Amino acid sequence: MTAVAILVDVQNVYYTTRHAFRRNFDYNRFWAQVSEQGTIVLANAYAVDRGDEKQKQFQNILRAIGFNVKLKPFIQRADGSAKGDWDVGITIDALDAAQLADTVVLVTGDGDFTILVDKLRNDLDRRVEVYGVPSLTAKSLMDAADAFIPIDDSLLLPG
Repeated sequence: MTAVAILVDVQNVYYTTRHAFRRNFDYNRFWAQVSEQGTIVLANAYAVDRGDEKQKQFQNILRAIGFNVKLKPFIQRADGSAKGDWDVGITIDALDAAQLADTVVLVTGDGDFTILVDKLRNDLDRRVEVYGVPSLTAKSLMDAADAFIPIDDSLLLPG
Protein backbone atom coordinates (compact mmCIF):
# COMPACT_ATOMS: atom_id res chain seq x y z
CA MET A 1 0.00 0.00 0.00
CA THR A 2 1.27 3.46 -0.90
CA ALA A 3 2.05 5.82 1.98
CA VAL A 4 0.74 9.34 1.34
CA ALA A 5 1.56 12.65 3.04
CA ILE A 6 -0.76 15.65 2.60
CA LEU A 7 0.32 19.26 3.11
CA VAL A 8 -2.37 21.92 2.64
CA ASP A 9 -1.66 25.65 2.37
CA VAL A 10 -5.04 26.65 3.81
CA GLN A 11 -4.77 30.39 3.09
CA ASN A 12 -3.77 29.80 -0.52
CA VAL A 13 -6.62 27.34 -1.12
CA TYR A 14 -9.16 29.61 0.57
CA TYR A 15 -8.25 32.70 -1.44
CA THR A 16 -7.81 30.97 -4.81
CA THR A 17 -11.09 29.04 -4.63
CA ARG A 18 -12.96 32.13 -3.43
CA HIS A 19 -11.41 34.25 -6.21
CA ALA A 20 -11.92 31.75 -9.04
CA PHE A 21 -15.25 30.18 -8.04
CA ARG A 22 -16.70 32.17 -5.11
CA ARG A 23 -16.90 28.83 -3.32
CA ASN A 24 -14.94 26.90 -0.69
CA PHE A 25 -12.74 23.83 -0.96
CA ASP A 26 -14.36 20.55 0.10
CA TYR A 27 -11.83 19.04 2.48
CA ASN A 28 -13.95 15.91 3.07
CA ARG A 29 -14.18 15.12 -0.63
CA PHE A 30 -10.46 15.84 -1.06
CA TRP A 31 -9.58 13.50 1.83
CA ALA A 32 -11.73 10.74 0.33
CA GLN A 33 -10.10 11.19 -3.08
CA VAL A 34 -6.54 11.09 -1.74
CA SER A 35 -7.22 8.18 0.60
CA GLU A 36 -8.12 6.04 -2.42
CA GLN A 37 -4.43 6.20 -3.41
CA GLY A 38 -3.14 4.60 -0.23
CA THR A 39 -2.66 5.10 3.48
CA ILE A 40 -2.47 8.68 4.67
CA VAL A 41 0.52 8.71 7.04
CA LEU A 42 0.64 12.48 7.56
CA ALA A 43 -1.89 15.22 6.93
CA ASN A 44 -1.06 18.80 7.88
CA ALA A 45 -3.20 21.86 7.27
CA TYR A 46 -1.30 25.14 7.67
CA ALA A 47 -3.33 28.16 8.69
CA VAL A 48 -3.06 31.61 10.18
CA ASP A 49 -4.67 32.04 13.59
CA ARG A 50 -6.80 35.16 13.88
CA GLY A 51 -8.53 33.83 16.96
CA ASP A 52 -12.11 34.26 15.75
CA GLU A 53 -14.84 31.74 16.51
CA LYS A 54 -15.72 30.87 12.91
CA GLN A 55 -12.08 30.07 12.20
CA LYS A 56 -11.86 27.87 15.32
CA GLN A 57 -14.92 25.93 14.14
CA PHE A 58 -13.29 25.42 10.74
CA GLN A 59 -10.07 24.20 12.39
CA ASN A 60 -12.09 21.71 14.44
CA ILE A 61 -13.71 20.42 11.24
CA LEU A 62 -10.25 19.89 9.74
CA ARG A 63 -9.15 18.01 12.88
CA ALA A 64 -12.27 15.82 12.74
CA ILE A 65 -11.45 14.88 9.13
CA GLY A 66 -7.96 13.81 10.21
CA PHE A 67 -5.73 16.84 9.69
CA ASN A 68 -3.13 18.08 12.11
CA VAL A 69 -3.82 21.83 12.09
CA LYS A 70 -0.69 23.93 12.38
CA LEU A 71 -1.29 27.55 13.30
CA LYS A 72 0.87 30.62 12.94
CA PRO A 73 -0.18 33.87 14.60
CA PHE A 74 -1.68 36.52 12.36
CA ILE A 75 0.65 39.53 12.41
CA GLN A 76 -0.73 42.96 11.54
CA ARG A 77 2.06 45.39 10.69
CA ALA A 78 1.96 49.06 11.59
CA ASP A 79 1.48 49.95 7.91
CA GLY A 80 -1.70 47.85 7.76
CA SER A 81 -0.19 44.94 5.82
CA ALA A 82 -0.33 41.42 7.22
CA LYS A 83 2.10 38.51 7.51
CA GLY A 84 1.42 34.86 8.09
CA ASP A 85 2.77 32.61 5.38
CA TRP A 86 3.82 29.04 6.02
CA ASP A 87 6.22 28.45 3.08
CA VAL A 88 9.25 27.54 5.19
CA GLY A 89 7.23 25.36 7.59
CA ILE A 90 5.55 23.49 4.74
CA THR A 91 8.92 22.96 3.05
CA ILE A 92 10.55 21.54 6.19
CA ASP A 93 7.58 19.27 6.86
CA ALA A 94 7.52 18.07 3.23
CA LEU A 95 11.20 17.11 3.40
CA ASP A 96 10.55 15.25 6.68
CA ALA A 97 7.43 13.62 5.15
CA ALA A 98 9.58 12.20 2.37
CA GLN A 99 11.03 9.84 5.01
CA LEU A 100 7.52 8.46 5.71
CA ALA A 101 5.67 8.67 2.41
CA ASP A 102 5.98 7.44 -1.16
CA THR A 103 3.72 10.24 -2.39
CA VAL A 104 3.61 13.84 -1.19
CA VAL A 105 0.42 15.76 -1.96
CA LEU A 106 0.74 19.54 -1.90
CA VAL A 107 -2.40 21.65 -1.99
CA THR A 108 -1.29 25.10 -3.12
CA GLY A 109 -0.83 27.21 -6.20
CA ASP A 110 2.28 28.98 -4.90
CA GLY A 111 5.16 28.81 -7.37
CA ASP A 112 7.66 29.16 -4.52
CA PHE A 113 7.15 25.43 -3.96
CA THR A 114 8.55 24.51 -7.39
CA ILE A 115 12.05 24.08 -5.95
CA LEU A 116 10.65 21.83 -3.20
CA VAL A 117 8.79 19.68 -5.72
CA ASP A 118 11.96 19.31 -7.80
CA LYS A 119 13.91 18.23 -4.70
CA LEU A 120 11.26 15.72 -3.59
CA ARG A 121 11.07 14.18 -7.05
CA ASN A 122 14.64 14.29 -8.26
CA ASP A 123 16.74 13.93 -5.11
CA LEU A 124 14.39 12.00 -2.81
CA ASP A 125 12.60 9.95 -5.49
CA ARG A 126 9.11 10.74 -4.25
CA ARG A 127 5.97 11.12 -6.29
CA VAL A 128 4.53 14.63 -5.91
CA GLU A 129 0.96 15.60 -6.69
CA VAL A 130 -0.16 19.21 -6.64
CA TYR A 131 -3.78 20.25 -6.24
CA GLY A 132 -4.55 23.83 -7.21
CA VAL A 133 -6.92 26.18 -9.00
CA PRO A 134 -5.59 25.99 -12.60
CA SER A 135 -5.89 29.69 -13.41
CA LEU A 136 -4.20 30.67 -10.14
CA THR A 137 -1.48 28.01 -9.89
CA ALA A 138 2.04 28.76 -11.06
CA LYS A 139 2.84 27.00 -14.32
CA SER A 140 6.27 26.09 -12.96
CA LEU A 141 4.62 24.24 -10.06
CA MET A 142 2.21 22.38 -12.34
CA ASP A 143 5.07 21.38 -14.64
CA ALA A 144 7.34 20.23 -11.79
CA ALA A 145 4.80 17.84 -10.25
CA ASP A 146 4.28 14.23 -11.30
CA ALA A 147 0.59 15.09 -11.46
CA PHE A 148 -1.39 18.30 -11.28
CA ILE A 149 -4.96 17.80 -10.11
CA PRO A 150 -7.16 20.81 -10.83
CA ILE A 151 -9.44 22.05 -8.10
CA ASP A 152 -12.79 22.26 -9.87
CA ASP A 153 -16.48 21.63 -9.11
CA SER A 154 -15.73 18.10 -7.92
CA LEU A 155 -13.62 19.46 -5.05
CA LEU A 156 -15.76 22.46 -4.07
CA LEU A 157 -18.60 22.83 -1.62
CA PRO A 158 -21.94 23.72 -3.15
CA GLY A 159 -22.35 27.46 -3.75
